[in-house]
Amino acid sequence: MASAAFIGYNSLVHLAFAVGITLFSFYAGRLLARKINRRSAPFILWGSIALLIAVWIAARYAVGVFPLGISFYTFQALAYLIEIYWEEEPENSLPDFALYMLLFMKFLSGPIERADQLLPQIKKARMFNYEQTVRGLMTLAGGAFMKLMIADRIAPSLDGVFVDVHNATSMQLLQVTMLYPIQLYADFAGYTLMAIGIGQMFGFRLSPNFNRPFTSQSTTELWRRWHMSLSFWVRDYVFTPLSASLRQHGVWGIRLSLLVTFIVIGVWHGAGIAFAAYGLFQGLLVVFEQATARQHEWFQKKAPKIYAPLMTIRTYVLFALSLLFFRLENTREVFYVYSHLFDGFTTGIKELKLGLTDFYWIVFGIAVVLMFAAEWAESQHSLIDRLRRANPLVRWAAYFVFATILFAFGAFGVENFIYTQF
Repeated sequence: MASAAFIGYNSLVHLAFAVGITLFSFYAGRLLARKINRRSAPFILWGSIALLIAVWIAARYAVGVFPLGISFYTFQALAYLIEIYWEEEPENSLPDFALYMLLFMKFLSGPIERADQLLPQIKKARMFNYEQTVRGLMTLAGGAFMKLMIADRIAPSLDGVFVDVHNATSMQLLQVTMLYPIQLYADFAGYTLMAIGIGQMFGFRLSPNFNRPFTSQSTTELWRRWHMSLSFWVRDYVFTPLSASLRQHGVWGIRLSLLVTFIVIGVWHGAGIAFAAYGLFQGLLVVFEQATARQHEWFQKKAPKIYAPLMTIRTYVLFALSLLFFRLENTREVFYVYSHLFDGFTTGIKELKLGLTDFYWIVFGIAVVLMFAAEWAESQHSLIDRLRRANPLVRWAAYFVFATILFAFGAFGVENFIYTQF
């Protein structure tokens, strides 16, 4: 009921869509389970999938409503029905299933949770846990740091260039192209950490959505680390069935399946050629990496010290270039940026500041370094565990300093996260 109030407070229409899809998925799943060994089962499954996708497309593009979170909870519903068709047991409790679909901390922008991961947690009785709540607050604070100190600090500067690329210099275009992945990552990964942290405070363990993506040495690896709940969803429910159906075509069947899968990822983000091109760009990179795997292995053996940093930089740059399809209004503007990235290097320091003061460029730069340093340290040892074991005086001093920095230098006043539009 609290999650329904959270959604309904924003818009009763959004709540109606969410509740409608929840009820339909619950009862369609029960019907599918009863008919699972009958000839009607595939028709029930595909009819349900078609209806859910039709509602998603209509809500997003036809009626002009676009309920918040619909892409995320529709994908949860699709996965739930497919798993039942693959002979998972349906959920028998409507309140539990409704909470799985509407749970407020992950409702707006995920993670896209699987039923077998979250429903068992919902069914367990919970009591207040001080230690878990503290961990959740610390995780929440980490997400707030990424959002307020990095994403929202640099967003107005990048938006000022992206809104009118024709009046920007080539150095400005290059600058914002290379910085946009950091803004997007800090915004979306920051949201995810906030959702995970609030979930921990309530006793839920939500799925991680990012795993140090900018350390990736290939686009294939990047998509195992970036928006993982979506990546794994399309892997399990699009790529795997499609590649199995095309296995008679060998390697070309796999490559076609990869291209279709990434186009689905692109189209999931929005309609139009630009989003499809974004997915196609990523798919072509993955197919190319697959086709040149032997050359990569040879290069790695011959020059291991050069290979890792070079491929990491290459992966980041290509990802940044592909995100222009994601960020700009149309493909015409994307190709304009591509064709003017290296027109000249005469831009002055004033133009490169993008309207941001020297002081806040320093704040932004230090925050980015701290974010990546914290990610590296977290990959070695849990920072939360280490802080929890520290002397209480040290621990509370760290809390105070962190909160002071966040409130003193964070960029407040931005209302939305980037992925709420999806």
